[in-house]
Amino acid sequence: MARKAAIIEVDMKTLEDALHQAEEKLSEKDYAALKAVVDAYAYLTELVDDKTTTIARLRQMLFGASTEKTATVVGGSKDANSQQQQDCADPIKTTPEDKAETSSAPAEDGENVEKTPRKGHGRNGADAYTGAERIEVRHESLQPGDPCPKCEEGTVYETNRPGVLVRLKGQPPLGALMYYLQKLRCNLCGTVFTAEPPEDVGGKKYDATAGSMTALLKYGTGVPFNREEQLQKNLGVPLPASTQWDIVAAQAKRAESVFEELIRQAAAGEVVHNDDTGVKILELMDKQARQAAWAEEACDESETENSAQQPAACRKGMFTTGVVSTQDGHKIALFLSGHQHAGENLKDVLKKTGGGSASADPNVRRIGCA
Repeated sequence: MARKAAIIEVDMKTLEDALHQAEEKLSEKDYAALKAVVDAYAYLTELVDDKTTTIARLRQMLFGASTEKTATVVGGSKDANSQQQQDCADPIKTTPEDKAETSSAPAEDGENVEKTPRKGHGRNGADAYTGAERIEVRHESLQPGDPCPKCEEGTVYETNRPGVLVRLKGQPPLGALMYYLQKLRCNLCGTVFTAEPPEDVGGKKYDATAGSMTALLKYGTGVPFNREEQLQKNLGVPLPASTQWDIVAAQAKRAESVFEELIRQAAAGEVVHNDDTGVKILELMDKQARQAAWAEEACDESETENSAQQPAACRKGMFTTGVVSTQDGHKIALFLSGHQHAGENLKDVLKKTGGGSASADPNVRRIGCA
């Protein structure tokens, strides 16, 4: 097996060299077709080396899966069933005649062959890295129009198909830039002259993107502030949990209008789902403790059968309501936390169709995502 793999590797090297030579002579369409054939051949050779690959799998990949036939669904003759059991018991052992019959069968019954896309290798292509930084590297000695250093007769030109190298590197979720501004002091009068910072530095320590990244880690991927604090500390860019909260709270005010628009569109959805679960909010718990004395007296005076009519301070339950609205194939998820339960929060959301406020309770915390 090792010797066979070495031979395949040599053949692939030869094919890659041939591809580079053909790239200059073929059109872009012809080159793409030729490259697809070479990639398919490379993938098949990898499957052949894999001991777990069966003949049935290779047959399905090469010729596609056949449609549902009566013999497949109901069951065929005994000979067909015994042959199927024999194939399952020994999928690798075949004869040259079997291979010929297998390769010719799909051609004879072409109408029953279902076309399926060829499976890829599972790796991400260069086009998938949309957030990567693009760096253009020019040739160190040649430019378009220079004579060819190999044949010394032709001229080189731009192929418009550059070689792409993808390199991934580790970095903290929030990076930091430190600017050292030079200071010059006059030895006579003592005046200090400080260099001006670059124009794109800004006047705030925490950029707007820092708040967005912190909010995405916390509410988008579920990374707690304490865990992010430990990660940032280990990577040399400390960011305390309390500071993270201050950054996110400041950015939340800017995103308030976006959330109001999401609520308005969710209220006009075709189907709306809602549910709630218990939650602990330290701010509300502390407020309840401070207001316990007068709240108890107020609750005694305003006892009613409907708990929704009681003052907010009398209600000790805390809930996080999830509202999911679907419209035109899109989903909008809203999360509202506070003393109100799912029915009350859903009622407040539906009020937005009339232009009302999303929530009458000022203690409700809101998060939305589309």
